[in-house]
Amino acid sequence: MNDLQPPGPTDLAALAAGMARTNELLARVLTKVGTTPSVHAAFVDAGYVYAAAGKLVAGTEDRKGFELDAEGIIESFIERSRTIFPDSRLLRVYWYDGARRRLHTPEQQRIAELPDVKVRLGNLNANNQQKGVDSLIRSDLESLARHRAITDAVLIGGDEDLVSAVEAAQGYGARVHLWGIEAPAGRNQAEPLLWEADSTRVFDLDFCKPYVTRRTGIDPAEQTGGESPAPGREEVRFVGARVAAQWLSERGREWAAGLLPGHPYLPGPVDQELLTAAEALLHHSLRGHADLRRVLRDGFWEHVRGQL
Repeated sequence: MNDLQPPGPTDLAALAAGMARTNELLARVLTKVGTTPSVHAAFVDAGYVYAAAGKLVAGTEDRKGFELDAEGIIESFIERSRTIFPDSRLLRVYWYDGARRRLHTPEQQRIAELPDVKVRLGNLNANNQQKGVDSLIRSDLESLARHRAITDAVLIGGDEDLVSAVEAAQGYGARVHLWGIEAPAGRNQAEPLLWEADSTRVFDLDFCKPYVTRRTGIDPAEQTGGESPAPGREEVRFVGARVAAQWLSERGREWAAGLLPGHPYLPGPVDQELLTAAEALLHHSLRGHADLRRVLRDGFWEHVRGQL
């Protein structure tokens, strides 16, 4: 004889109440997931950027043969990431480089002073080879992904040793986007790294050219003898406003309004154009003066925002 009894009204009510609670919890979870802001960070192997950009533009990987406008290219990376991830907030840019005894060089100190940039140093051996950079990238990338501090990671590098960093971050749910610099021939990024990334992007000669200068060339400082003192902050701020006023009259308010979503950053080509115009007016190079370049942009933005 079957002892099972059909559920009574009380059992059905309890079941319905349980299902309602489950649906309510599920709705809360989905709502929270839907409203959680996306956050991205960039992890830049400076050694790769120097070597790849130098080879592409100047024909050499030796840092002694060219100058890299690190500030300019970092800001272009930031600007490009804001375009690709329009609904995401930038956590910061991690700039990984090597230094003897892990002591910052003057150039690395200037980069460390940039907003939203964190310089992380590995060792530099007697052959000027970086040691420990890959492990730093893996540690930071894995830690941020594990703690859900980022949803997307932009990795700029090419070493196969970074595959483990990509896999670790993906294991915690982060998407990893591999960016590289065009190679004159073949590839300068390991194939296993390309296979593991969620997406890939390559920057070409036109992108890199404004940020690389052969040391055999003549820059604005050399044209003026390189002896004059750096201009004052107020003078640089005034020049930034002066260039903004000229461009507003030439290009119109609509063009300037298109720059506002990226404030306080400028698109890479515009930033380079501003730098060149300012150096011509100042008769002095601002390359290597990260503080004055920020003042220049401040002056530019102050005038633009005051006119819109």
